[in-house]
Amino acid sequence: MGAVSRGTLRVYLGAAPGVGKTFAVLGEAHRRAERGADVVVGLVETHGRPRTAEQLAGLEVLPRRRVAHRGVVLEELDVDAVLARRPEVVVVDELAHTNAPGSRHEKRWQDVEELLAAGVSVLTTVNVQHLESLTDVVASITGVVQQETVPDAVVRRADQVELVDMSPEALRRRMAHGNVYPAERVDAALGNYFRVGNLTALRELALLWLADRVDEGLRRYRAEHAIDAVWEARERVVVALTGGPESETLVRRAARVARRSGGELLAVHVVATDGLTGASPTALRGLRELTESLGGSWHQVVGDDVAAALLEFARGADATQLVVGTSRRSRWARALRRGIGGSVVTDAGDIDVHIVTHAAAGSRGWRLPPLTGALTARRRWLGAALALAGVPVLTALCLAAGSAVSLPLVLLAFLLLVLAVALVGGLWPALAAAVLGGLAENWFFVSPTGRLTVTSPDDVLALGGGLVVAVAVATVVDRSARRATAAARSRAETAMLASLSRAVLEGYGDLPSLLERIREGFGLASVTMVERGSVVGTCGRPEGTAVDEVAVTDGLVLRWCGRVLPAADRRLLVAVAEQAAVALQQGRLAAQAAEADRLAAGDGMRRALLTAVSHDLRTPLAGIKAASSALRSGLALTDDDRAELVETVDESADRLTALVDDLLDMSRLQAGVVSPALAPTDLPAVVARALDELEDRSRVTCGWPADLPPALADPGLLERVVANLAGNAVRHAPTGPVTVRADALGDRVELRVADRGPGVPAADRERVFAPFQRLGDSPRGQGVGLGLAVARGLTEAMGGTLVAEDTPGGGLTMVVSLPAAAVPSPVPA
Repeated sequence: MGAVSRGTLRVYLGAAPGVGKTFAVLGEAHRRAERGADVVVGLVETHGRPRTAEQLAGLEVLPRRRVAHRGVVLEELDVDAVLARRPEVVVVDELAHTNAPGSRHEKRWQDVEELLAAGVSVLTTVNVQHLESLTDVVASITGVVQQETVPDAVVRRADQVELVDMSPEALRRRMAHGNVYPAERVDAALGNYFRVGNLTALRELALLWLADRVDEGLRRYRAEHAIDAVWEARERVVVALTGGPESETLVRRAARVARRSGGELLAVHVVATDGLTGASPTALRGLRELTESLGGSWHQVVGDDVAAALLEFARGADATQLVVGTSRRSRWARALRRGIGGSVVTDAGDIDVHIVTHAAAGSRGWRLPPLTGALTARRRWLGAALALAGVPVLTALCLAAGSAVSLPLVLLAFLLLVLAVALVGGLWPALAAAVLGGLAENWFFVSPTGRLTVTSPDDVLALGGGLVVAVAVATVVDRSARRATAAARSRAETAMLASLSRAVLEGYGDLPSLLERIREGFGLASVTMVERGSVVGTCGRPEGTAVDEVAVTDGLVLRWCGRVLPAADRRLLVAVAEQAAVALQQGRLAAQAAEADRLAAGDGMRRALLTAVSHDLRTPLAGIKAASSALRSGLALTDDDRAELVETVDESADRLTALVDDLLDMSRLQAGVVSPALAPTDLPAVVARALDELEDRSRVTCGWPADLPPALADPGLLERVVANLAGNAVRHAPTGPVTVRADALGDRVELRVADRGPGVPAADRERVFAPFQRLGDSPRGQGVGLGLAVARGLTEAMGGTLVAEDTPGGGLTMVVSLPAAAVPSPVPA
């Protein structure tokens, strides 16, 4: 029996809940069923939306797997039922969902992976806020930390990703019409998560993420089909920078070009052998910072031919436009040599080239081409041409001069010609010029003329000396060129090592970015750092097979795939890899330093604790001691006096208990040993128990919808959070009302504790959550200022957030946001 072919995965990606992902995936299921495919519904969440529920009609719906957890029955995808049914296509909603404890897999996307491996195709949905790489960005936009995530690689591996798009205004209209949430939840949702700004930002994230995935697919297709031509699917503007005075002008001009076309800006500096290596490191650093401030990326490559290196980089980046500056050389120099810009224009092919003028154009005078590289084939051909043309021309000139030119002058003229040929073309053209010149001298100017014979010993010495001088000069020129080449390469290597060293020393060179620089600089397909068999960093295309490796340290190995490196490049690669190893060690040291800082903060917390409790613990103890002493003294006390003393003991004991509880909770939070037992929790019941502890319960009013879903929380810890928040509100708003309300927003449940007190300035709202912080609003003896710190710590331990907001009309509102638990379905009798 043959191997089972893997199923296909189609993902419907949305920017926010309510855009119509589930409706779209069910529509696709109907279309496939009409075409004759065997389609079933494994799991779909309608969330009470009637139009979505209507889409289930006509489709086979498999039973769900029921899991009992802490007295609550949860429903999950029944993977075994799907495998037993073995349809062609199965619909599985909410790819990022976390399965109930005790399930075969922790995440639903792992269930989907098992179905795909078994040959079942899957249609599924996911929101952009659940993509793992975007959770921090989404949290900064919406203020909500997503607890359920799916790795980006899972969605990127999908055979198809379809964006279900809707404008923010249209989505808000859907919500206002009751097509997303029940009516009682619409106002809170529109005023919080579903604000126009939030939805616009989430929509942009979804579009950009999908565009990147499409771009990856395009690159993969072109690589698989060996397509080198540039496809203008997306504008990419590459700007070539020398580090000279014109570079800032070029960067800004290229940024404007990229901005107008909505494209991407890439700045590249070629560390080469023709003068571009002389740029100041400070200037290059300033250009990198300018490029990044304009939204571009900085790249540095090594190449002997600057024009070829630029074009190779541009084609590798799939660039559509290339910006270069006009030459700083004079007109005469440009007339004799076309320069980098001309070479780029000639060989650019499909890439549009912008030659940008600038103030420094033409500022350099003409000079001989510097011998800063090994003699190229072009120079050798020029030397040969000079030898072949120069000998006849010089012979004709000497013959035309007649007796006015003596033989020594003729020999000197031919010697100068040999020197010129040696300077231009090197050894072999100079030898050819020496031989041809010697034959011409012997035939036309040495007696007897017209014959290749020499009768005078002086003439023999002169001819031989000319040949020796030609060989000596040409040898010196060739050696100088080779040494200049080695020096230029050393400068290029030093520049690359200096750049990497600065990145490591200044802290912006993490291991992945350094590996990316290595990959770019050496033109490799992928680079991987391996430590004793485990990969610690990679870039490029990791699926490629490593063709070579070098040992960096005893435990680190650098592997790469791509071209075979020569010995000189391998030596440089080892030095560069050592910088990457330093970056790896630096990252680990930074982590250790962070841990040391955490321990130091803990020590500071303990010192502050001792300072704070020195008075705050004594106050309730003193009250208890005084009241109990009065009761035991045998004094004649009235019943009212005795009742008041007992009440004093009771209040002081309660205050002491609350203080000790806060101190213990803060110690557990600082030690990281809080382990919440998360379960579906009835929020109204928790609030009721917490409010029973308040002295002035009458001023607190509560409200929540009848269909409020349970929160995924630890009931005991949540009760402490609510008690601390409510007590803080009552204590700091001694006259006004305190309101406790709860509502559901998407996959979250929010609890709001609002007071009408003096409020807290926006600049101090984070400080109120710091331990031992009262902001001057509480006298000593009223607690050590741990209530809000403990509340936030316990909330975050349960996977939630706690923030402070203004109460409309004045006051402070504490907002607790927790994940909503799945609503259990009734178990049939």
